[in-house]
Amino acid sequence: MSEPNAGDPGALAARLAALPDEQLLAVLVVATAGREELASLYEVATRLLSETGRATPAGIAGNVPTGIPTGGEVGAVTQLGGIGTPAGSGGATADYTGGGMPTFDSVRDKFQRRIGTAFGHRELDRQSGTGRGVEEQWEAREQAARERLEQIRTSLHEGDRR
Repeated sequence: MSEPNAGDPGALAARLAALPDEQLLAVLVVATAGREELASLYEVATRLLSETGRATPAGIAGNVPTGIPTGGEVGAVTQLGGIGTPAGSGGATADYTGGGMPTFDSVRDKFQRRIGTAFGHRELDRQSGTGRGVEEQWEAREQAARERLEQIRTSLHEGDRR
């Protein structure tokens, strides 16, 4: 077999389409071995190839990517972190779907926690010495403003009486 032209993906696709299923799976296993972005494709191709009765492609040895199971049940993929995985969890949790998207409940809970934190922060500020000082200063300014306004009103009314 001659090498396909690198600039012609159609010719390569036609050659791959002509392969029997078992050989195509073997090519996919070898082509995706060691590529972290294609780890899920590698796992599926390996599983399908093992279902045909051949665990590894004949005459072709590929490197198995680290962290990828080479057999087992459908859906038994080890998630090594990334988008949608909480830091330090090492895998999927109930707050995330199998595809790594957060669930509605987890987003709502996170939103409520943040609102609670914001309101709690205000209360804690009022209870702290600095927070009380700021509130007392504000109240003193309001009182001074009321007194000054009252002085202005009385001075205006005194001018009217003359």
